[in-house]
Amino acid sequence: MIDLEIQVLSEKREGLLIEIGRCATSNGFTLQRQRVTLDANGALLSMVVRGAARKQRALASSLEAHERVISYELSDFVEGEVKPHFAAARTYAWPRPAAAPVATIPAPVAQVAASATPADFCPTVPACHGVAVPSAAPAADADAETAEPTRTPEPDFDFILPEPRRPVAAAPVSEAAFVELVALDPDLDAVDEALRPLERVYPQIVPRLLALDGAVAAGARESSLALAGQRTGAWVFARSYAAVAPGSLHEAIEKIGVPALRDLVEVEQKGEQLHIRHSPLCAGHDHSGCSFFSGYLTGLLGPAVASGSLSILPVCCRSFGADACVLALSD
Repeated sequence: MIDLEIQVLSEKREGLLIEIGRCATSNGFTLQRQRVTLDANGALLSMVVRGAARKQRALASSLEAHERVISYELSDFVEGEVKPHFAAARTYAWPRPAAAPVATIPAPVAQVAASATPADFCPTVPACHGVAVPSAAPAADADAETAEPTRTPEPDFDFILPEPRRPVAAAPVSEAAFVELVALDPDLDAVDEALRPLERVYPQIVPRLLALDGAVAAGARESSLALAGQRTGAWVFARSYAAVAPGSLHEAIEKIGVPALRDLVEVEQKGEQLHIRHSPLCAGHDHSGCSFFSGYLTGLLGPAVASGSLSILPVCCRSFGADACVLALSD
């Protein structure tokens, strides 16, 4: 088994996690973690999946052919290594170039012509393109009849020129870089403290889970919530469902998973998917609490599934804009 990191650039965010998650699961991979953010270039998805090494080429082919994927990068995932998204907008060290200066409007042509003489235009050539250039002062003995009548100089016109336009500042470009949190191990002391009064307060444990969410480091949020969920689910199974004989995954979801979850949240079963509505742990933007429910179902249904294996894929989350949090279960 290998861990791979999928980085995808897409035009829109809506439904991206669901579609790429299905693409990964259809090629035999299971989702470990995911993150979707908006960027100046589009929607950026980072997803860590686990599966057989021999299926990596099939996964790459599926991503290449997917209509939502503008570009992608598939690489080995190294735990603890921070890897920025390949398509994230970059921040440059040098300043942006200044706006081009507004061109200076030359002096009116009429003013230039009024102060110039023919010799200024053709100082050495007596004729320009076949047109005779009159001398500056006509001879005094010229025939009065043939001489041109003296013309009264026309008054100069004042040209009203439009004021030069001020340069318009370019719209600012978002340069928010994609930052991937380093995943940390669960905070065991914080989990122990949150679940200490479990027998007394269950099922009213959401306030303690929210306190746990805010008490641990950002990188330990998901792992701490998952551990709290796994311990809670195992406790609920031992208390209420230990006498139920192991069966199929569908039966375990229907007879154990849904009734137990309804003590905490509003849930609906659709085949082997659970749709959790109005999750109190997933109310913040890009701040999912689905890892608690994944851990809860792992501890609750693991002993109830005859096959002995259980995989849970968070398909979509309310925190990322979905109508409901959807968990897909498989064995």
